[in-house]
Amino acid sequence: MERFLHDYIERIKPEFKNISNKTSHEIASAFFSFKFGLYQNTIEECRLALSQIPRDGTYGALIKALQIVQLNAEDLENGQVTADTRFSFSDTERLFVAINPPQEKIEDPASLELNNALLLLYAVSKNNSIDDEQALDEHQKFVIKILTSYKSALGIV
Repeated sequence: MERFLHDYIERIKPEFKNISNKTSHEIASAFFSFKFGLYQNTIEECRLALSQIPRDGTYGALIKALQIVQLNAEDLENGQVTADTRFSFSDTERLFVAINPPQEKIEDPASLELNNALLLLYAVSKNNSIDDEQALDEHQKFVIKILTSYKSALGIV
């Protein structure tokens, strides 16, 4: 799954290459705070990152990923433990997600959206946030664990 992750990070690199180091750091902070259960921090980091991303249509998938993570963080902060279904990636945005199994293999669509959002935040941060590179490397196992849970749905042996 490490190769799968590496290929995904490289695949999306050109699409998000113009995200600044500062914005990428906010995105990485949102990823880390969500991972550690600091949901109020996640909400703020997502808001901050969203305010820095141009709304010119180029970064729709990244904007959606931040919205999905923010919404789930709000729910978790309020004690709602099931993944939120109010936001999902469009067909166009889905081109930039890591996990895109056939529809019949999706057991929990809301969790899939959240996991794809977290993976996109990780990948954009990994490509653009110089300040967070080492910390992201140290938390790669968490990302690999997410990917591994979808291994059979993706048809990876």
